[in-house]
Amino acid sequence: QVQLVESGGGLVQAGGSLRLSCAASGRSFSSYAVGWFRQAPGKEREFVLAITRSGGLRYNLDSVKGRFTISRDNAKNTVYLQMNSLKPEDTAVYYCAATSGSYLDTVGYDYWGQGTQVTVSS
Repeated sequence: QVQLVESGGGLVQAGGSLRLSCAASGRSFSSYAVGWFRQAPGKEREFVLAITRSGGLRYNLDSVKGRFTISRDNAKNTVYLQMNSLKPEDTAVYYCAATSGSYLDTVGYDYWGQGTQVTVSS
């Protein structure tokens, strides 16, 4: 079992930055790929980006390329989502999730955090 807890969300003005953290407890975090997802009000959850077990970055949304990046510190069992140049359309609840399978298989993410709210004001 892996338990995930996100933190770092909040209210920020457009153009600002936030860093979200996803802290894991339980089994070795390094054996999981970790993805970040988000869900805006009235919209379906979307897969934003992921980090592989070896630390490779994989984007799914073109809209965040060049603005968002992900990193992991396996010694701390933590994955970080750095979000820069935030836009109002980035407003959503952000979730981290872990998978022992392929990071591309969005239905294969076995473990989810509770989510953290990010609100970007214009």
